[in-house]
Amino acid sequence: MFQFIRKQIHNHLVERKIRKTRLVTKDGHCNIKFGTTEYHNHFAFLLDFWTTFVEIRWCFVIILFAAAFTGSWFIFGLLWYLLAESNGDFDVLQNSSESQQMKCIENINSLTTAFLYSLETQTTIGYGGRALTGHCPGTVALLIIQSLVGAIINCFMCGLILAKISLPKRRAKTITFSETAVISLWKGNLCLQIRVANLRKTLLIGSHIYGKLLQTTITPEGETIILDQVNVDFLVDAGKDNLFFVCPLTLYHVIDTSSPFSEMATDTLQQQDFELVVFLEGTAESTSLSCQVRTSYLPREIKWGYGFLPVISRTEDGKYRVDLSNFSKTEPAVTPHCACCFHKEHNELVLHRHAREGIDNLGFDVIDLQDSVDVAEKGD
Repeated sequence: MFQFIRKQIHNHLVERKIRKTRLVTKDGHCNIKFGTTEYHNHFAFLLDFWTTFVEIRWCFVIILFAAAFTGSWFIFGLLWYLLAESNGDFDVLQNSSESQQMKCIENINSLTTAFLYSLETQTTIGYGGRALTGHCPGTVALLIIQSLVGAIINCFMCGLILAKISLPKRRAKTITFSETAVISLWKGNLCLQIRVANLRKTLLIGSHIYGKLLQTTITPEGETIILDQVNVDFLVDAGKDNLFFVCPLTLYHVIDTSSPFSEMATDTLQQQDFELVVFLEGTAESTSLSCQVRTSYLPREIKWGYGFLPVISRTEDGKYRVDLSNFSKTEPAVTPHCACCFHKEHNELVLHRHAREGIDNLGFDVIDLQDSVDVAEKGD
């Protein structure tokens, strides 16, 4: 029992260490921190206030929503109170009829009633107990200003909430990658394979895939480059652009001599220090919004000599069925020990086949022997 608990704690610590060393997490978040405050200009975030508000958390949006409306009601309530006080609406006059005619606002006798009048004005409730008398031009101007400010706050908050709800990153949550990548043979080539699935029935239009290999390299001049990026091309059976993303797809990266994985082998892969980041971009069919899905793989998450289990089958009535329970499951596959060994064996097979079958020389033209004899007779 204690050994099991120790093992679980060890695995948890290992997973936390993995998460800390990643640049891109499995769900696509970037682990980067701007440590220096010299170039950290907070004023720039205020200038781009719309993007700042869209990217903040929902709890702050709710607080902003409540503070914007409540604050505007209180500020204008205070203005209504000051306007009524300056006009002398709170003074108790002996002649009630005369004071009734000189009041700017009916039934405002305290700050609380002024706040209620501000709330009723901005939300257009209008209970009928408090109203303008029309004797003060300042009240008309203040009424117009509060109506305009209330409309602006309504438009801004509605737009902010709608923008946050329709963020493309929400659509990206329904795109999932396999937990591990595998290296095995595919169509006679040694390939790195990754699976990706669309959990919705709506498609991603114009989707394409690409990858970046991040690692620390040293230039011939001795300069150390941290997070050096190397392009990693991926493709499927039909290419790499405009994917028909209706069912889970397997992405292939051919490990040839130009691949960054060409010098790796099954016993040295786990000793490497790199991070493979895979990107999938497309346009959501239902919202026409562009979205990007990201994930990353460390060397310990790449299995050499394994292949994915099939996930697509057909039922008895002819329908296609996707079994997502096998989405990330793998099985052993016959695979060369290293990429160099595979390329060497492949070249030897090609040379042996050419030596046995011959090589066509396209520089010579094939002519009929009878035609050459007829030409010779005409010459004689």
